[in-house]
Amino acid sequence: MSKSDNIPPQPYNNSNEQPTTDRPVVQATSPYTSLRGTSGSKQLPAFDEALVNKYNRSGPRYTSYPTALEFLPIADDLETKILQNREAYAPLSLYFHIPFCRHLCYYCACNKIITKKNSDSGDYLQYLIAEIKHKRSLLSIPKDSTKPLVKQLHLGGGTPTFLRDEELVQLWEFLQTQFEFLPEDEGDYSIEIDPRELGDNTLQTLRNLGFNRISLGVQDLDEAVQIAVNRVHSAEMIANILNEARDLGFHSINIDLIYGLPHQTPATLDKTVRRIIEMSPDRLSVFNYAHLPERFKAQRQIKEKDLPDPAEKITMLGNTINTLTEAGYQFIGIDHFAKPDDELAVAQREGKLHRNFQGYTIMGDCDLLGFGVSAISQITNVNSSYILQNHTDLQVYQDNINAARNNSTVMPAVKYIKTSIKDRLREYVIMNLLCHDYIDFKDVNQKFGIDAVTYFINEIQQLGEMQKDKLVDMDIAGIRILPKGRLLGRNVAMVFDEYLEKKHKNRFSKVI
Repeated sequence: MSKSDNIPPQPYNNSNEQPTTDRPVVQATSPYTSLRGTSGSKQLPAFDEALVNKYNRSGPRYTSYPTALEFLPIADDLETKILQNREAYAPLSLYFHIPFCRHLCYYCACNKIITKKNSDSGDYLQYLIAEIKHKRSLLSIPKDSTKPLVKQLHLGGGTPTFLRDEELVQLWEFLQTQFEFLPEDEGDYSIEIDPRELGDNTLQTLRNLGFNRISLGVQDLDEAVQIAVNRVHSAEMIANILNEARDLGFHSINIDLIYGLPHQTPATLDKTVRRIIEMSPDRLSVFNYAHLPERFKAQRQIKEKDLPDPAEKITMLGNTINTLTEAGYQFIGIDHFAKPDDELAVAQREGKLHRNFQGYTIMGDCDLLGFGVSAISQITNVNSSYILQNHTDLQVYQDNINAARNNSTVMPAVKYIKTSIKDRLREYVIMNLLCHDYIDFKDVNQKFGIDAVTYFINEIQQLGEMQKDKLVDMDIAGIRILPKGRLLGRNVAMVFDEYLEKKHKNRFSKVI
């Protein structure tokens, strides 16, 4: 049998009920969980260079489904209605985008503004506060509470520590008047840090406020590579920051690395990875550098002749995976590694890991509320799920905030996606594959009221080649990603993406 793409999954109980609209909690429910690893281990990825080369195609990172390429212009009052109709009981994850950087990193593809004017952060903070106050006024509150509950908060950028210590305090204290936060030993409160832009007392200030997790953008420790990308700092600086953060009691420390940068070789990157392992961060993110100078102006400063060739990049990836797993780090998925006792690794082994625009997260039951230029929100209402994005231009964002001060229905979001029932079904499948390497057909059938084997018969047939290559295994119970397929989980997920082949086949960077 083959399914019709025009037939959505049917309601769970009977044809007169509305389809389930539960937020897509990604949780492994299959008994196969026990075969992927014991409570103290996780299935290791198996690096196969021939298979990596065979399947190394362009594809999304799936921090959402549908992806951001499906955004549409938003009506003036739609964001207001979405926030007003948000489920009051749902906890919040707050994201704040701080776009300012003092230095231009040539590899960077983030939304950023290069400036050395300290006053820029103060002006921007006032716009953030105005946006927070406006959005907060629209949110429903549970009957037994006085404020919406926040379980997670993240400051990203740009360089969030471009904000002065007193401005970080001002933002945090204002947030306490608007929201109820879990105690810091229960919540997840994090910030991205450029090691070069850290004041003498900033870490102490952040810890005193309640931040319990930091992420350091290191990228590489080799001096030639650092000079080529205009991001120079010493290994000693990084080690000192990690030591201070541990002494202050931060729960988790992440380090970002990039492979494929100019002047990198397998030998130099291996030296960096081993030095970082000595520093013993709790998590690592090892990103593939995608050289797209036609899209990102800063990357035009990088000479293509200085970049490693594809074979060298594959070697770098394989060496890094082997070195990190031998050192005891658990491969979470895509680019992420964590110590076995880190919350991220524990959540994955327990089947409680999730993905959103912040990447892998343990807080999948939260609505994501974004603030600032280019910030993205993900909101689940009673009958619908929405993804919204603020304007990516700072001046337009500020103009929208100014307009909202005079008109309560004007909001900063300029683009949105309303997810359909079919979208939520496919999101559930994709996120389970990326978080837990498995999709349980019985679980899907119960949650969405379909026969998954019949509904996804075309996709199952497409996975036949991957099954022959031992990337996946399939049977009547479900689809499981095997060790050789763990590095190529995005390729498996792409089979279930209805938009990719029809509209966006070549709009993404390569998987590896």
